[in-house]
Amino acid sequence: MTVSGNTPGNEPGCLQIAARSRPGLPTVLVASVALVDADSRVLVQSRPEGKSWAGWWEFPGGKIHAGETPEAAVVRELAEELGLDITESCLAPFTFTSYAYDDFHLLMMLYLCRVWRGTPTPQEGQTLKWIRPLDLGRLPQLLPADVPLVAMLRDWL
Repeated sequence: MTVSGNTPGNEPGCLQIAARSRPGLPTVLVASVALVDADSRVLVQSRPEGKSWAGWWEFPGGKIHAGETPEAAVVRELAEELGLDITESCLAPFTFTSYAYDDFHLLMMLYLCRVWRGTPTPQEGQTLKWIRPLDLGRLPQLLPADVPLVAMLRDWL
């Protein structure tokens, strides 16, 4: 196939990325949020010691429990992880990512939020960092599932 005058094997963009589809893996639903401050920076957190992928950076959030909406999961997770009070109506659906890890397939919804009560405070031993969207891609050890979200945030914030 030739795309925009390129020869096969030399296509730009998505055609150079290997698929990570692995049929049969259990699907884990996760809701996360990009908290955006007054300076248009986004909050990321490192995964604490004792959890898988410890030290890797991610957007705050977590697994959606049975019978829970994604928005309720974000509200619950941010109270547990960061001590924040967020109202579901302040969450704006933004995008999602789909990624096959070795033992499960992750489907993660990402919300944007610019309004919350409290100051983000690590509740689980994680490190927090406010970072400009243009610099998100330079983070060392950003979780693989979060990487595709960087371009969307960079382009829209």
